[in-house]
Amino acid sequence: MIDTDTALITEYDVHLYGEGTHYRIFEKLGAHPFERNGKKGTHFAVWAPSAEGISVIGDFNNWKADANEMRPIDGSGIWATFIPGVHEGATYKYFVKGAHGYRAEKSDPFGFASEVRPKTASVVWQMDKYKWKDKKWMDTRAGNNSLDSPISIYEMHPGSWMRVPEENNRWLTYRELADQLSKYLVEMNFTHVELMPISEHPLDLSWGYQTVGYFAPTSRFGTPDDFAYFVDTLHQNGIGVIIDWVPSHYPRDGHGLGMFDGTHLYEHADERQGEHKEWGTYVFNYGRYEVSNFLISNALFWLEKYHIDGLRVDAVASMLYLDYGRKDGEWLPNQYGGRENIEAVQFVKRLNERVYLEHPDVLVVAEESTAWPQVSRPTYLGGLGFGLKWDMGWMHDTLEYMQNEPIHRKYHHNKLTFRGLYAYSENFVLALSHDEVVYGKRSLLRKMPGDEWQQFANLRLLYGYMYTIQGKKLIFMGGEFGQTNEWYHEASLDWHLLAYPLHHGLQQWMKDLNRVYKEEPALYELDKEGNGFEWIDCTDYEQSIFTYMRNGRNPKDSLVVVCNFTPVPRDNYMVGVPHGGYWKEILNSDATIYGGSGKGNFGGVEASPVSFHGRRNALVLTLPPLSTVVFKHQG
Repeated sequence: MIDTDTALITEYDVHLYGEGTHYRIFEKLGAHPFERNGKKGTHFAVWAPSAEGISVIGDFNNWKADANEMRPIDGSGIWATFIPGVHEGATYKYFVKGAHGYRAEKSDPFGFASEVRPKTASVVWQMDKYKWKDKKWMDTRAGNNSLDSPISIYEMHPGSWMRVPEENNRWLTYRELADQLSKYLVEMNFTHVELMPISEHPLDLSWGYQTVGYFAPTSRFGTPDDFAYFVDTLHQNGIGVIIDWVPSHYPRDGHGLGMFDGTHLYEHADERQGEHKEWGTYVFNYGRYEVSNFLISNALFWLEKYHIDGLRVDAVASMLYLDYGRKDGEWLPNQYGGRENIEAVQFVKRLNERVYLEHPDVLVVAEESTAWPQVSRPTYLGGLGFGLKWDMGWMHDTLEYMQNEPIHRKYHHNKLTFRGLYAYSENFVLALSHDEVVYGKRSLLRKMPGDEWQQFANLRLLYGYMYTIQGKKLIFMGGEFGQTNEWYHEASLDWHLLAYPLHHGLQQWMKDLNRVYKEEPALYELDKEGNGFEWIDCTDYEQSIFTYMRNGRNPKDSLVVVCNFTPVPRDNYMVGVPHGGYWKEILNSDATIYGGSGKGNFGGVEASPVSFHGRRNALVLTLPPLSTVVFKHQG
């Protein structure tokens, strides 16, 4: 029977949670302001099946373990109680008594808010009181998130995008970020922002990837309502919001999920399954219904309560493989003797099926670093069900190619042509993320060879190439203006660099790339279809030149792209094209406005009726050094 103290939780809730299908369990577990018998207070509920006793401790009872004991709901593993007089803003934890003298103070796994670190208590918070003003965005975001729409993502770390040096180098609040970031992204023509993990985490150095408060926006930058304002403001300015989401592991902090009730509740008991040694973290037990339920409901929570437009799922490979990061003897094979984590695979499929069933207008993006097949294909076809996948192979090959001195690039030509063998095997995102500008890897600008001018020219060329091949786009903050130093999470980006012409020019190039990307359907409409891209010439390795076409559904939208990966200008360079007439030069990374040398084609070229490259007409072009030039037929 359900006790009157636990009236918020019904027998049906218990049944659904036990079978792992209560996808709104966050409405039942955790702390919920509640009125019972005319008394206002808060209803608390927590899952801890092996606990021998649990009580709620907080600032309202002087943190006394015997003041507010919880009652078990028979057979469910759930403990619950109602405490009159406890309202929003109260801080609390659960005092857990387990077998063999186990005692622990735990923050709430379903807590909606947290204290500012280094404090670790949960905070009672009334959800759903924020008044959203983003109806226009929500009604139309299906088009903005469509796989045949332009998606240009600005990845950022809220604590280091911009700081206030005159106020002890403090970070911006959610509300300050909302106003300044939205204006910047609109100016830069990005379509989406991706936040590194925003859920509560105790250690700044983890960048959010060691999450403790899965249901709480980090209190570093403000309250849950402040975070809602942030998302709302971005939406009102036409910018989608994606968050990094971390179901792959969690930290061992004493107030967190580990050993929650004195047993390995959320993680496997065997360290060969339950720990990531190199990260020092626990691994979720995806085969336990309540655990998979916790994670799937958490994904839906962010989409529903905070109107989030997409989830970028971190470290998917670490979930899929039982031997990930482990040596022989440090992992257990599955029941068939293989290295695949069958329970994790099933969890991932269920996650994507549920998210896309209930929110077909959002994005679920996999950071999956191996060749696991059909990551972004539907589950009914044997896929994992993600909408998009980061193309890690493209990133590694392209950066490796770009770091070669131009005179040596002809020996590595296949680094860029190889992608043609798999470009349509998944729905890809081309990502130059934070991972590429930390731990001694250098900033993108400093990866480029040559003197300062050539480094900027190479980076403009890289971005031009990236934006004109198949795939959605993502760059990490600072890359758009040529941050010189590696990213450091405790400092602001070096915005003062924009006072220098080459940095300002690179930023202008990114503005125009994003603008043209959104304006030209050929650059995005057929990203996932083979007829969206065709080589004109991929064999000119001696001169390290690549020429190709991008096509949209309307043949009139086709573009011709030429990339010159050497600092040698090429005069009278012939490129075969399908139509005669005038071809307008719509982008040239060597224009003086971007910091280039100013070489080009005087705005466009008239095609000659000469067959070349298997096409009936040809353009005779001037190719600037280290450049991307793009042409569109006029007529």
